[in-house]
Amino acid sequence: MATKKNTTKAKNDSKVAAPAAEAKAAEVQTKAAEPAPAAQAAAPKNQPKAQAKGGMLREVTARPQPAGNPYLPMTATVAEVIQETGNIRTLRVVLDDAEAMKNFTYEPGQVGQLSVFGSGESTFVINSPPSQKNYLQFSVMQAGEVTAAIHRLSPGDKVGVRAPLGNYFPYNDWKGKDVFFVGGGIGMAPIRTIMMHVLENRKDYGKVSLLYGARTPRDMAFSYETEDWLRRDDLDCTLCIDAPFEGWEHKVGLIPNVLTELNPDPKNCVAVLCGPPIMIKFTVQALEKLNFAPENIVTTLEKRMKCGVGICGRCNIGGRYVCVDGPVFTWKELQELPPEM
Repeated sequence: MATKKNTTKAKNDSKVAAPAAEAKAAEVQTKAAEPAPAAQAAAPKNQPKAQAKGGMLREVTARPQPAGNPYLPMTATVAEVIQETGNIRTLRVVLDDAEAMKNFTYEPGQVGQLSVFGSGESTFVINSPPSQKNYLQFSVMQAGEVTAAIHRLSPGDKVGVRAPLGNYFPYNDWKGKDVFFVGGGIGMAPIRTIMMHVLENRKDYGKVSLLYGARTPRDMAFSYETEDWLRRDDLDCTLCIDAPFEGWEHKVGLIPNVLTELNPDPKNCVAVLCGPPIMIKFTVQALEKLNFAPENIVTTLEKRMKCGVGICGRCNIGGRYVCVDGPVFTWKELQELPPEM
């Protein structure tokens, strides 16, 4: 089925993406104040650290951090809004400080806190690749008060941005390996940023594959890019929907079942997943049956992040903070966390 680009009206589309349950869980119900001028502040108390015992955490490497005070958002202007689906919008924002925009750096998988003044802030992955220097892209599924406020934004409106936060996909560890990406629904947003980064550095990796699924073709975000993905010679792209749909020419079936049918070779391969929790659960089970090692299954937990700097404690799992030790984890690491996971 041919995909079509969703055009936007200059005055009424805005969006930011994160899985429905994830977006609602991430929303901060306290009111966000107008951002104060940028100022230097003490670093958050809970800095990422390596743990030797049990190998639960990877050795932490340097990562991009917010400039100035990490607790104060930078003001930004909505430059463009794309209506992805009926309840998902992508928002492209530009920092008002031109020098800050020019010098802004981040790694694929890092997140940002996007705030609507008077409504609150929520956590979303920056789903444009780091090579994109003209704007920051967030995709948002409407699921609560803050995401509804984000969906009401139009080009020219002001927002607050606290970013970049958290760790990132360890793409350097994947060099020379095959990479199998799996995105479900709005979970394609985090997959998009790392997949585009890998494709931009294609010679560093082996076979690169994508399995992207949604309930129906109408629920498939980034539909204006999927045709390009399907045509690429250096990407093995498979699209699927849950049930038959008139005119659909690709796979039909749930992601775990289609994954089993594709039967990727686990040897020297990393599987990178993002989607609704129920999809992750059964997709991991399918990968385990295909003999993927837990350390070669990678996912992201940004839905659990609140303050993003290790202060509020809302994202702690045992003695770990998702916002400083994550949000990107291997399945092996997640298995070693307390049962609340």
